[in-house]
Amino acid sequence: MRRILLLGGTTEASCLAALLAQAGIAAVFSYAGRTEAPLAQPLPTRIGGFGGVEGLTRYLRDQRIGAVVDATHPFAAQISRNADAACRAACVPMLMLRRPAWPGDPGWQRVPDIAGAVAALPHAPTGVFLAIGRQNLAPFAALPHRWLLRLVDAPEAPPLPGARVVLARGPFSVEGDRALMQDHAITHLVAKNSGGAGASAKLEAARELGVRVVLIDRPAAPDRPEVAKPEDALDWLHQTTPRGV
Repeated sequence: MRRILLLGGTTEASCLAALLAQAGIAAVFSYAGRTEAPLAQPLPTRIGGFGGVEGLTRYLRDQRIGAVVDATHPFAAQISRNADAACRAACVPMLMLRRPAWPGDPGWQRVPDIAGAVAALPHAPTGVFLAIGRQNLAPFAALPHRWLLRLVDAPEAPPLPGARVVLARGPFSVEGDRALMQDHAITHLVAKNSGGAGASAKLEAARELGVRVVLIDRPAAPDRPEVAKPEDALDWLHQTTPRGV
């Protein structure tokens, strides 16, 4: 029986893992290893990288993987590119499981990348809720703002000068995010367009408070079949790898 490799880290990945386990489908759940305490999954789980495209290609062949579902974060662009290249090299079908992006709002400032978000912020010191995780904080260090960071894991060192860190794992509520922004006198919110209901509360809270929103567009995804719902991903697996399911 050829197994499924599920590249996870999102709510949708966890939902698909539960569906695979319930259906008795042989699958492996893979975490990139960026959080200290990832959520437990009902599937055999591996944590850490594969060693680039060559390492992942070798893993697909050695483990007789029949299909790959990329359900990583929409901004995990390098992982998705590596998976695409490895699947092509190993002749393994691949599906993108992606939640829809948030629709545009006339009051939001859309920027293409992190550099655009840095340029969009004012020069005078103010309160900024930097809701982008911990991977891309360095470009903001030269700005004079009071930073509010919400992270899953406690940083080993102060991630930015003048930063206040709140440790929390979503989903979040509009009421909670509104209170958080009020408590920290936030005037600007910087967020990635991750999509999904679990992370949208901060945008609604910002709208209610009149907080300026800087929204970073998603990077381009590989040209692969794509679905938004875990149930649709399961259907694709049944159609694509009938012997493996």
